[in-house]
Amino acid sequence: MKLFQVVVSALLSLVLLTSLVLAETGDESKTQNLAKQLANPVASLISIPFQSNWESGLGAAGNGNRYTLRLQPVIPFSFNADYNLIVRPIFSYISQQDVIGGTGQRGLSDTQLELFWSPKTVGSSRVIWGLGPTFLLPTAAEPALGTGKWGLGPSAVVLKQSGPWTYGALSNHLWAVAGNSDRSNISQTYLQPFISHSNKKGLTFSLSSESSYDWLNSQWTIPAIGTVSQIMPIAGHYVSFGLSGVYNLQSPTNTNKWATRLTITLLLPDK
Repeated sequence: MKLFQVVVSALLSLVLLTSLVLAETGDESKTQNLAKQLANPVASLISIPFQSNWESGLGAAGNGNRYTLRLQPVIPFSFNADYNLIVRPIFSYISQQDVIGGTGQRGLSDTQLELFWSPKTVGSSRVIWGLGPTFLLPTAAEPALGTGKWGLGPSAVVLKQSGPWTYGALSNHLWAVAGNSDRSNISQTYLQPFISHSNKKGLTFSLSSESSYDWLNSQWTIPAIGTVSQIMPIAGHYVSFGLSGVYNLQSPTNTNKWATRLTITLLLPDK
C-alpha cells in the first residue's frame, strides 16, 4: 500500500510539473494531438507501453497475489499508398504466489499478435477502422502461465474522434488450432469498448473494459477500467504516465474485485 501511495503521489506531481512546463513552452496542441493518437489503436504513431498490473486476494484461500508486466508496442508500417499495417504484439511476464494452491510461478506467459490493415486517410464519416488477424503463440515458461495452444482468429477495431473525444471498440476472437492435446480447448471472444477525453495539456480521462467470453465454459469476465494519464516531455521525448483502477463487474471464482494498473508509454511520433 505504501508503494502504491508513493506511485500516486509521484504521478500527481509529474502532472502538475507538466502543466507548468507546457504553460511555459506553449506546446499544448502537440500534446493533445499525441494524446488523441495514443487513444487510437491504429494511429500512425509508434508507442511502447509498459503496463504493470497488481492483483491480490486470489486463489481458493483468497491470499494469492499476482504481478503482470505487459509490453504492448504498437508499430505502424506503410503497406501501400492507401493502407497502413499496424503490428501490435503483446508480451506478458507474470509473477504469482498462492494463486494455484500454495505454489508460485514466474516467467513469460503466452504471446498474442494482432495485425490491422487501416486506411491512411479518414473519410467524410470520420470513422476510423482496421481489420486483420490475431494469433496466439504458446510461449509460456510454465504450463500454469499459459494455454499450451496455438490460436488464430479475426480482429477488428472501429472508432471516431470528435474534438477532444475518442470513442469506439476493439474486438477479436481466438480459436485453438494446434498445441498440447491434453490442455483445454479455446474459443474466446475479446471486446474492448473505450471512451476518452484529452485536453490541450495532454491530460486524458478514459473509461474502458477488457471483457472476454469463454464460449466453452459460458463464462464472462467484465472489468470496468477508469484511467487518468498525462503526456509530458522528458529528455527530448514524449512519455505518457497512466494510473488505472480496475473493478471486476463479473469474473471467474477466486478472483478479487479490485486491481491496480500503472502504464508508462514511450511515444515516437513522426518528425
